[in-house]
Amino acid sequence: MASEEAPSGLQIHPMDQFVVKPLFGGDTIYWYTPTNVTLWMALAVLCVVLLLVIGTRGRAIVPSRIQSVAELAYGFVYKMVEDVSGKDGLKYFPYIMTLFIFIVFANFLGLIPTSFATTSHIAVTATMAMAVFLAITILGIVKHGVGFLSIFWISAAPLALRPVLALIEVISYFVRPVSHSIRLAGNMMAGHAVIKVFAGFAGVLGVGAVAPVAAIASIYALETLVAFIQAYVFAILTCVYLRDALHPHH
Repeated sequence: MASEEAPSGLQIHPMDQFVVKPLFGGDTIYWYTPTNVTLWMALAVLCVVLLLVIGTRGRAIVPSRIQSVAELAYGFVYKMVEDVSGKDGLKYFPYIMTLFIFIVFANFLGLIPTSFATTSHIAVTATMAMAVFLAITILGIVKHGVGFLSIFWISAAPLALRPVLALIEVISYFVRPVSHSIRLAGNMMAGHAVIKVFAGFAGVLGVGAVAPVAAIASIYALETLVAFIQAYVFAILTCVYLRDALHPHH
């Protein structure tokens, strides 16, 4: 009887960190099953509450550190909404602020070793992107009625080109939630996968893993920046779509 050979060579599975698992054992996942995704999304929500609710409840004239961070985040997003969407867009500021701060915390929590990067899953980012898409579309139709369709008709273009451009605009409009969600999930997944690959090299090389460890530190620093930038990109694209809904005429 032939003996079973042990696996040889470098064994790195960078995608294992994205597997959704039930929190309390078992293999079957239903829509109501608490999973590692549920846990880390709940922690992100808890961080948002601690920063924006608990951390600012005193509203001191001389703010504490946590209140200063909350006020900086508030002012940053407020100015972004005002600059991109205009004064009319400020009434929708709470929604955009909630999206931004949730994604920021979800991204940064995903950088903690042994944690789960919820924003690396397309199911999470697609849900947020689809919510933005439906909200913007409904808002545009409610405010402008049939006039909202003018967003697809580029009146500044030559008449002969307008039908072709209208078709392109329609396609690009309905692709928005796809690009909106894949951009965030893809960037977060790629960075975490690369870190895991270099961590595998470091584990194999042992004390001689100077280069992989240096690479991990560099990529980790880059991912810290990416975690914030991707939240900013998601929020600013939401502002752009909001501007189109409020002012559809080209």
